[in-house]
Amino acid sequence: MSTVPMGQATGIGSHPGEDHLEAIRVVFGEVPGLPYLPELPARGVGADMVGRTAGLLVDLPVEVQPSGWRLSDRPGRDHQRALDHMRRDLDGLEEIAHDHAGPLKLQVCGPWTLAGAIELKHGDKVLADAGAVRDLTASLAQGVADHCAEVRRRLPGVTEIVLQLDEPGLPGVLAGTVPTASGFGRLAAVEGWRVEESLRLFDAPVVHCCAPSVPFALLRSAGVRGVSVDASLVRRRDDDALGELFEAGMVLFMGVVPGRETRLPGPAAIAGPAVELWRRLGFAPDRLATQVVLTPSCGLAGATPRYARAALAACEKAAQVLRDDPAGGRQAG
Repeated sequence: MSTVPMGQATGIGSHPGEDHLEAIRVVFGEVPGLPYLPELPARGVGADMVGRTAGLLVDLPVEVQPSGWRLSDRPGRDHQRALDHMRRDLDGLEEIAHDHAGPLKLQVCGPWTLAGAIELKHGDKVLADAGAVRDLTASLAQGVADHCAEVRRRLPGVTEIVLQLDEPGLPGVLAGTVPTASGFGRLAAVEGWRVEESLRLFDAPVVHCCAPSVPFALLRSAGVRGVSVDASLVRRRDDDALGELFEAGMVLFMGVVPGRETRLPGPAAIAGPAVELWRRLGFAPDRLATQVVLTPSCGLAGATPRYARAALAACEKAAQVLRDDPAGGRQAG
């Protein structure tokens, strides 16, 4: 399995404001080891997580209804807006990072969260129909592959694309707590093997889930590259599953900086949750930087531009602690 660079920091994906060029400059300036294409949902329809990803679907056009995104018979204005946002983002990426040589992270909404958010043409959510979920997942996998190929064409110096699937809805899908389109009922729980099968259609993704009850064991069985979580939601009861994840050579993206405005502590304190977890699991300190990436706890869309920059810079400085002195980081943190 391919890996991410040692001891790096990165972001989750979303940024505040509407200036995509400035957001790209901030990302490549503050987390140069593992930069990413930022998302700016404040730009409106088609820039949100669901609409942005729905625009990548192959042969499954979408439109916006009062209830949200829905599959449609043909591409319309909303679908085109999503495509236009992505095209501008890729043009900006090419302009600013044309000489980038190294890995790059791309984020898309994962198939299960997407299926729980998009409605069928005449009925409930896609998640209610197993056949529709299969079609959606296959369409997304092809669309994501095409998207990655387009990025590689525009940035020939990219050595590897780290694909992040955003799946905040996955725990609810597995638990059967996703509401129906009417809101009066709940959709049936999905079997774990179906989730595992779907994730294998993507090229070694990192699965991001900022909700409680992240299914670590299931994700390990699915063979994903890594898991991205909010460190504050990691509990001691997760230690066994996390230990097995690390033993399997996977990477944990730990959200250690709040996504909204706050006073940020020093690098050693920010790195503290990662160092403490590593100590509890009993792994050798020199492995820590090879299997943990530091991030904000979730997206930065709700922050100010100044704080978004500071949060990424703080993650980068904390990652330096993991690279240079993980044991010392524990003592100082």
